[in-house]
Amino acid sequence: MSKNTVDQEFLEYLVKSIVDHPDDVKVDRKVDEMGVLLSLKVHPQDMGQVVGRQGSTAKAIRSLLRIVGIKNSARVNLKIEEPEGSTRPPRKTREEISREEI
Repeated sequence: MSKNTVDQEFLEYLVKSIVDHPDDVKVDRKVDEMGVLLSLKVHPQDMGQVVGRQGSTAKAIRSLLRIVGIKNSARVNLKIEEPEGSTRPPRKTREEISREEI
């Protein structure tokens, strides 16, 4: 079992404190040439709380993670995974959007 890093622990603490189902919060960490990628999975009912209105909460979390990354000399990015059983319809591709405009 790998030891959690500062950025991963910070994200878990932050998200668990704002959601209704803290036991369902999972954070995966991957490092590559682009930097650190943290993938966040939450309970489907908590997606609204994590994203916020017009993505404001997600933007704030990403800003805080960048600050944590700067303090640790790393570029940290956040990916919020869509939960299984989501009721949101899939996003349209650019080709589908351009066909609708014609």
